[in-house]
Amino acid sequence: MVSIEEVEEMLDEIAATLPQEFYNKLNGGILLLPEVKMHPERREDNLYILGQYHSGGGLGRYITIYYGSFVQVYGHLSKELFYKELEKTLIHEFTHHIESLAGEDSLVEKDKKKLQEYKEKHP
Repeated sequence: MVSIEEVEEMLDEIAATLPQEFYNKLNGGILLLPEVKMHPERREDNLYILGQYHSGGGLGRYITIYYGSFVQVYGHLSKELFYKELEKTLIHEFTHHIESLAGEDSLVEKDKKKLQEYKEKHP
């Protein structure tokens, strides 16, 4: 299993490869939290939140990655595959950030559609 310290190093490495423009107005940065976060609309105990983009409130704009959720979903993978899933999730959350700055919500709509498909499969 990948430790939280290893995931923190992975996140730092991935973040360093992203264009500096991605960080525009991301005043809260990227947070790695230890907990497992379940989706509030889950129908079974299998819908985890891996990351979230936060675009307001007292803490400003920031990205949260949930280590516990990653371990639940991808803990069985090799470090290389775990890294790739972490990278996909971080880029997904950055896409939310960039779209938010541009007044776009295409990815939000795509996420809503995926949630609706999940709910139809798990009534």
